[in-house]
Amino acid sequence: MTDIVTIRGDLELLTRTEQLFSSVREEFVCAARDLETWSRPAARQVASGRLRRGGTHRTRKLYSPSALADERGREHLGALADRGARVRIAATALPHETIVIDRRCAILAGLHAPGGREYTLTTAPTLVGGVYALFEAAWESATDLDVFLRGEQPHLDAGSRTVLRALGSGATDETAARELGMSLRTYRRRVAELLATLDADSRFQAGMRAGELGLRG
Repeated sequence: MTDIVTIRGDLELLTRTEQLFSSVREEFVCAARDLETWSRPAARQVASGRLRRGGTHRTRKLYSPSALADERGREHLGALADRGARVRIAATALPHETIVIDRRCAILAGLHAPGGREYTLTTAPTLVGGVYALFEAAWESATDLDVFLRGEQPHLDAGSRTVLRALGSGATDETAARELGMSLRTYRRRVAELLATLDADSRFQAGMRAGELGLRG
């Protein structure tokens, strides 16, 4: 591999990193905002399989709080921890997503785009070292998964997420209730429940609190 390679899409990423994922020997670290860093579930399964076959190594995974916003996310991260990975949750949403393998290769995830997500792979020692140092700083300030869960991270079900999205749209209560197929009274009750869940005194504060926790509608 050259020092820096840019590729697009999950499938091309899997093809270009097949040898890397199956050759991990010392350490695999990953920072991700949520469980959709790789948008194709099949791609994640293939990568996980290659990683497990790669030998004995230390695995550390760092996620934004939004990864725990539903039961599926909690179960997935719990299963990772049960398999021996160290999992921590950052205090706020992570601005960047990355993978570092044996401190010799880094994969940086770009933004989602219609043509496929763009990834940058680098083996340049200075760049890999810088990315790893940033990961370490975020890791040190994060909280272990079990401790974070004991702190009662707010859990938003699908209905609460829908209401949160409606609040973020700026629509009036009447419009939001109509679009969601609820009565105005039910919608306002769901808003009150959402504020209580987020420990917020106002709708604005609820939006701020959701943003701090990396929760999305």
